[in-house]
Amino acid sequence: MGSRLKHLTVAIIAGGASSRMGRDKAFLKLGGLTLIERVIAASANLGQSETILITNKPDAYEHLALQTYGDVISGMGSLGGIYTALTRAANPATLVLACDMPFINPDLLRFMIAQLDEETDIVVPRVDGYPQAMHAIYKKTCLAPIRAQLDANRLKIIRFYGQMRVTYLDEPDYAPYDAEARSFTNLNTPAELARARQMIE
Repeated sequence: MGSRLKHLTVAIIAGGASSRMGRDKAFLKLGGLTLIERVIAASANLGQSETILITNKPDAYEHLALQTYGDVISGMGSLGGIYTALTRAANPATLVLACDMPFINPDLLRFMIAQLDEETDIVVPRVDGYPQAMHAIYKKTCLAPIRAQLDANRLKIIRFYGQMRVTYLDEPDYAPYDAEARSFTNLNTPAELARARQMIE
């Protein structure tokens, strides 16, 4: 597995309007750290050769000392963020993580990375059959299909999955690492933040 890790980029996507939260989700505090600091910490020691940050507000994230990139095509939501990450990544495979997932599990991430092989374009967990597209590994082979979707203004991420070689990880696959699927919790509202704080306590 070690040789694969040298070909891995970690990309944290810090876009979105945070409209339902009412303030920038990335900088909400949970357990003494901001949400984005929790994601950075959880993904820091996977053996990747680089960690990059996709944001259109680089000044706000300067203190994190990560290489930042703005959207290649503006206004394209999460799919545009993934496209930017794959475009800017120095490596063939990129682990994409949203900045508002406070319970990311490093052991699960390592398990996902271990599923990468030459016959796989995407490694993605599913919850109740639905792919967790912002907690997934994508290869650069996805760039052309994603670009076609963006050009057609079709922004649902998983629409292009049918064209790719996808390794899906379902509950029995990731239960040894995250039995409650907490890794895929993302925080969009004050109520969800309050629940997450209760979980931490």
